[in-house]
Amino acid sequence: MHIAILSFDGFNELDCFVPLGLLNRLKPMGWSAELCGPGGMVTSMNGVNVQVQRPLEWANEADAVWFGAGLYTRAIAENSALLDRLQLDPTRQMFAAHGAGALLLARLGLLGEVPACTDGSARPWLVEAGVRVLNEPFHARGPVATAGGGLASQYLSAWLIWQKAGEETAREALGHAAPVGQKSDYVDSLLGIVRPFMAPATPPSPP
Repeated sequence: MHIAILSFDGFNELDCFVPLGLLNRLKPMGWSAELCGPGGMVTSMNGVNVQVQRPLEWANEADAVWFGAGLYTRAIAENSALLDRLQLDPTRQMFAAHGAGALLLARLGLLGEVPACTDGSARPWLVEAGVRVLNEPFHARGPVATAGGGLASQYLSAWLIWQKAGEETAREALGHAAPVGQKSDYVDSLLGIVRPFMAPATPPSPP
């Protein structure tokens, strides 16, 4: 399972580094989440210079693509020369968008009629783009999930892991990051937000 975490100049550190840490806990299972950007180096919204691990076009090959937010998300959404480098396929890829990252999903035509979650500052941009915005922390339908709020990337991470590796794997991965003494309640709360959007488990066939 290869996840491309799109990283542009001005990126929000929480949107990129939290999933980078959580999703790579599944490396022993063959998972790999990597920062993916248009150049060799990007600078975060707080001035942290980061060398990307993959070129932007690698997202076209990944199993899942993560869209974070940042200072220049609206400008990126209007930059057709940049977005045209992304040739994504909803028939085989999953998409997770955090905050204003949902605007990039909309511009790429990946949201369709699916409503989206986002943060307060990005809400007017999505409404302007014709997206129905929810006042909720997380929403998923089909291969697309969105979340709003600085720490909501944990819901998107839980969704990706649960979808591809099962609930127990998601519980274990999130448990490693949970605050000491709160592991059970913390993980139960996270998975409780995601659970309504998960398909029920298929019962085993009778012998």
